[in-house]
Amino acid sequence: MSDVTTPSPSGPRIGLIHALEESVLPIRDAFARLWPEAKPADLLDASLSGDLAEAGQLDQAMMDRFLTLGRYAAAGTGPNDTQAILFTCSAFGPAIEAVKSDLDIPVFRPNEAAFAEALGIGTRIALVVTFPPSLPALSRELEEMAATQGKTIDITPILAEGALAALKAGDGAGHDATVLAACRDLGTQDVILLGQFSLARAAPLLQSQVDCPVITTPDSAVRALRRLVSLP
Repeated sequence: MSDVTTPSPSGPRIGLIHALEESVLPIRDAFARLWPEAKPADLLDASLSGDLAEAGQLDQAMMDRFLTLGRYAAAGTGPNDTQAILFTCSAFGPAIEAVKSDLDIPVFRPNEAAFAEALGIGTRIALVVTFPPSLPALSRELEEMAATQGKTIDITPILAEGALAALKAGDGAGHDATVLAACRDLGTQDVILLGQFSLARAAPLLQSQVDCPVITTPDSAVRALRRLVSLP
């Protein structure tokens, strides 16, 4: 586990918890563009995604690891108090809910802000991921949020196979091209939702080739956090 703090001259401290190295740069970029006054503090446990893929499900040991990460991210005194925590790992919903219940500061799931934006646009939603365990979990979470709003939605699930491997190998252009290829022939969609933080880099290329809006989770999350903390 590594702890890296990005300094900023002013603004609230926001704890960021990652399970993929590839999620760090997209959320840092979103903060730099949309909320430069904030002070993001990154916690990375890159073993989590591999452990989940190997185990096939969340077990109690992994839940306990998330509680430890959440408590560490929330620690601070005086001007270094953490105002909110954002998880950037999309396949760990139940563990993130456990952290929410454990802490007395706001804890954000990685996709909840993007889901809300997508549901505000329409009901035909293409949901794109590159990490297979994320797809059923995110589809279920999106359907549950829609149900709380009394909406029936039509989700087109898309797994961009090979894209994450390309990104891990340093081939960003190959990652983006693979995502674009996976999103061809979608039919009519109201919105395309890139369901992982690591997918954000593909948004400009994808948006240039489609007519509907493309939503990224980092941008949506930072906008929601800024509204929550109400920075003047």
